[in-house]
Amino acid sequence: MNDKLVDHLFRHHSGKMVSVLTRIFGLKHLDIIEDAVQDTFIKASISWRKEIPKHPEAWLTKAAKNRVLDIFRALSTQRKYQSSIKTGTDAIAINELFLDSEIEDAQLRMIFTACHPKLDPRDRISFALKTVSGFSIKEISTALLTKEETIKKRLSRARKAIQTSDIKFNIPKGKALQRRLESVMEVLYLIFNEGFHSNTKAHLVREDLCGEAMRLCQLLLRHSHTRIPEAYALFALMCFHSARLEAKIGVNNEILDLKQQDRSLWHFPLVELGNTMMNKAVKTDTFSCYHYEAAIAAEHLRAQSFEDTDWHRILQWYKALHNLQPMPIHLLTMAVICVQIKDYEQSESFFQQINPEDLEQRRYLYDAAKSDFYAETNNQKSALKHLEIALANVNNTSERDYLQKKYTELLSKA
Repeated sequence: MNDKLVDHLFRHHSGKMVSVLTRIFGLKHLDIIEDAVQDTFIKASISWRKEIPKHPEAWLTKAAKNRVLDIFRALSTQRKYQSSIKTGTDAIAINELFLDSEIEDAQLRMIFTACHPKLDPRDRISFALKTVSGFSIKEISTALLTKEETIKKRLSRARKAIQTSDIKFNIPKGKALQRRLESVMEVLYLIFNEGFHSNTKAHLVREDLCGEAMRLCQLLLRHSHTRIPEAYALFALMCFHSARLEAKIGVNNEILDLKQQDRSLWHFPLVELGNTMMNKAVKTDTFSCYHYEAAIAAEHLRAQSFEDTDWHRILQWYKALHNLQPMPIHLLTMAVICVQIKDYEQSESFFQQINPEDLEQRRYLYDAAKSDFYAETNNQKSALKHLEIALANVNNTSERDYLQKKYTELLSKA
């Protein structure tokens, strides 16, 4: 039980501790700080076997701070910090950094550090998951479908860039804030999307990733300088998608598409929260990709049944989204929508604009969609052929089972 508690606390609080301690000791000591926090949780897992402290998080925070001081003492750098932290008015200032509002401020600083333009875009999401969210290298590699050794290199490269570029641990201002915010929101979107539609073999949904992305997005909305319409739209999108999480997977861990989902399982308090966020998001003259994606998600939630879905309205939103942010996945979705409304000529036009290889790890979605197109247009042979290609490329077990079921049904009709 204690080990589970430590694991839970590490996931939810290590990022806070790393952020606050970095604000105190500086980015140049990030490696030492992360090691200290890790050591603290190892110590907790041992000492809590006898008795769990009354305030576990406070115990961990104090222990981590002391552990950092011990390491600095061993490295002969302690003298610089010891007096200011242990005594006088500076001690009060340091302790105030552990107030909830200051912890949130420190975490925002860490998010903006992780999304600094001097960091390689490929490294930002790994660095954010590690330092802000407390994910292990193994968890990051699983979430991003990347080898652990590659994740280690990305984290090392990010830390090196922070050191050599003398990146400051702060929230940027002016035009720099807007540019960095775009990077921050992109990283949060990617974290959420990986949770909502996971590429991992065993899990189609990773609720921990969804929850973490939402928590970090809420940090943006609680800060006056980062509370912008795009952030409200992004959080609304997360709310709308999260409302359907419970209905997305069946009792036997099978995938359920929108047509099969039990809509009574949709979590409507999250839908209402998303609507509130969207009301704030639209107080702008310019809509972002998050606005359009949230509008699409809201249309699905508004429909009483799959048959009631306003596909024409959704297609309009997708066209607007694709005009703003051209992507092959948008073309594919529009092709699928046109199959729903039986506009096969337009569907074929969208398919022709797609190079399946551009979809990379989600290439199988193209062949699954093309199979549906051929099945609807009574070309069973081509439908089966594309499903075979999709089955050969899909990674997730639930999605493979879903496609295999469709293949069996098609085969019985051939």
